[in-house]
Amino acid sequence: MVRRVLVLMVFSLVLLGWETLWGGGKMKLFSSVFSDRGKIPIKYVMPEAGGENISPPLQWEGAPEGTMSFALSCYDPHPVARNWVHWLVINIPATVHALSEGASEKSMPSQAVELVNSFGFAGYGGPQPPPGTGDHPYVFTVYALKVAKVDLSGRLSIREFENSLKPYVLSKTAITGYFGR
Repeated sequence: MVRRVLVLMVFSLVLLGWETLWGGGKMKLFSSVFSDRGKIPIKYVMPEAGGENISPPLQWEGAPEGTMSFALSCYDPHPVARNWVHWLVINIPATVHALSEGASEKSMPSQAVELVNSFGFAGYGGPQPPPGTGDHPYVFTVYALKVAKVDLSGRLSIREFENSLKPYVLSKTAITGYFGR
């Protein structure tokens, strides 16, 4: 019996990986409306591109021990867009592991702060790629931070945002959705 249990444990370690079995797995980010490298549905894009500008639902798991808050970014690294910032959020409490559909500007966690995007307003600004430029990638990233609060404000580039967070990041995870017209 003991031998069978040991064989089963070794087999589990091989299949699942040591980190996953012992709780040290990597962070993962999901959306129920698009898969990683999948198409972002039209309702989540800007009205000028035919959508409703509703922020997509996002869920994450596997935050490392010591996480005191989360931050979120979404930007478009397409050469035409030049790292256009669609959404920046800081101070999401460590107890929050999801943002519901349409949360931006309506039902964000009370401590969370939405920063100004490249469109010039605070909150989510959905995809709006220029016609004829192909599918653009929209990179959503969640950062697990070792501080409860980050003091940022105004309009930041994705580079400025990530550089400001860098000293506090314990882990991060991303998914990319695509949209073109």
